[in-house]
Amino acid sequence: MRLSFIRLVLLAGVAVNIASPRDVMAQSPEKPASPGVTINQDRLARLKAAKMPKLDRAIPFDTPEADAILAALEVFPPDNPWNIPVDDWPLHPNSKGMIAAIGGNKPLRYNPDMSFVLVPPDQKMVDVKLAAYAEESDKGPYPVPDNAVIEGWPAIFKRDLATKNLTLNDVQRGKPSLDADRHGIVVDPVNRKLYEFYRLTKTDSGWKAEQASIFDLASNRSRPDGWTSSDAAGLPIFPSIVRYDELKRGKIEHALRATFVKTRRAYVYPATHFASRSNDETLPRMGERFRLRKDFDTSKFSPEVRTILEALKRYGMLNADNGIDWAVSVAPDERIPVLHDELRKVKGSDFEVVTPPKVYAPPK
Repeated sequence: MRLSFIRLVLLAGVAVNIASPRDVMAQSPEKPASPGVTINQDRLARLKAAKMPKLDRAIPFDTPEADAILAALEVFPPDNPWNIPVDDWPLHPNSKGMIAAIGGNKPLRYNPDMSFVLVPPDQKMVDVKLAAYAEESDKGPYPVPDNAVIEGWPAIFKRDLATKNLTLNDVQRGKPSLDADRHGIVVDPVNRKLYEFYRLTKTDSGWKAEQASIFDLASNRSRPDGWTSSDAAGLPIFPSIVRYDELKRGKIEHALRATFVKTRRAYVYPATHFASRSNDETLPRMGERFRLRKDFDTSKFSPEVRTILEALKRYGMLNADNGIDWAVSVAPDERIPVLHDELRKVKGSDFEVVTPPKVYAPPK
């Protein structure tokens, strides 16, 4: 997942496109829009009309109860880098070089990996023993419930003959292997707080993890420059996950998380950390944004895959960690069909690297 080295800060940006008919420039007197940022008014209207259901217990992500809560949850402000359309952003000057270095013939893939649990506002706070990245972690305690899910649960485990009989408790305690990222994600929708862990594991004496990050879902505040998170780029994972409720609605209104085998020893906003020894400028930096080409025909794909591809055209995907090339993160929800065969029809050459407009300023 990561390597810790002396950090190099590169500030470029996340911005958003110039207004389209369904997007207008935000003119809130309380918080003016950042320069160059277009606000998705459709998303704002949907969230304003939604009613947050009562949450009185920890609820796994793959349930109808969770779907209703997620539909009413605003994940970061409208001008946050995860939420802004980038379909009119200019190309990075080395877009073709980066695409070629990663592999233009390689297919788009997905990992049904990032699970999470929703907790009530009065969830009991517990200590989590931190190890390798404690100095770059946010201090606890944390609202980790007994039914906290670990990366890949349940779909990855239940679809594999070798692991289908494992219980959640088995996975929490490290089966089948501790040699994995084992991301753990806890969301408090009422207080709009996000807790993410790297290598979260249950033991007889409580929970332990390599790293812990806390994000305020009502704020645009990033992690300190040079700090990691549960992802190598220092970014949150939860805002990037392709969820069942989004696929059912037929619309994803945020950027996706992507991984690549080889990355550069640099990061670009909104990332705050890198995990590489290479200074090769044809490799993507952490935080690099990729966008599916406007002319890519999505009409012959299934509704689920078409929804993902249209999001990649409008919001793109951010390089967040080292991993499989061209792989995006989808919730390991058994209600989501297997998408591999269709996604593999999309190639790396169908993407382009984009950069923010010159007028863009990161939101505060």
